Amino acid sequence: MNKKLNTEEIVRVSVGEFQELPKIPLVVILDNVRSMQNIGSVFRTADAFCLEKVVLCGITATPPNNEIHKSALGAEFSVKWEYYKHAKESVLKLKESGYCAISIEQTQNSIPLNYFEIDKSKRYAIVLGNEVFGVEQDTIDACDHSIEIPQFGTKHSLNVSVAGSIVIWDFFNKLR
Repeated sequence: MNKKLNTEEIVRVSVGEFQELPKIPLVVILDNVRSMQNIGSVFRTADAFCLEKVVLCGITATPPNNEIHKSALGAEFSVKWEYYKHAKESVLKLKESGYCAISIEQTQNSIPLNYFEIDKSKRYAIVLGNEVFGVEQDTIDACDHSIEIPQFGTKHSLNVSVAGSIVIWDFFNKLR
């Protein structure tokens, strides 16, 4: 038999313990993400894979917020976050600190995720865009690269939190 574990049987760290854990060198920037469920989901994924922080930009809502909490389930308390009025500003600041900035967007020169080579000596910041309009062009222009997730069906995009989770998982595996 393969018994499902209940909440008490799953050992998790406390918020304080989480903050002391080593983080993978990855920051997620949300560029005008309007859905609070998507924001919360990104926080929860950032917690699951020990990211450095989440940067919230533009119209992206910030904690404390009950709607974010519904999907973050408390991850908004464990994961560090910052707010900037414009995503481009956060990209430029992170680049000044030595991060390689990457928009997750379909562009003329985007690199398929499965072909993007990670340099473990670098720190990375990925930008996820608005659910309708994607990453703003001036933010794409400020980034070092654009990555797209190869897709083979009739749709040309994924939900922003799903796309973020796929990219975060890929970076997590390549960086740890």
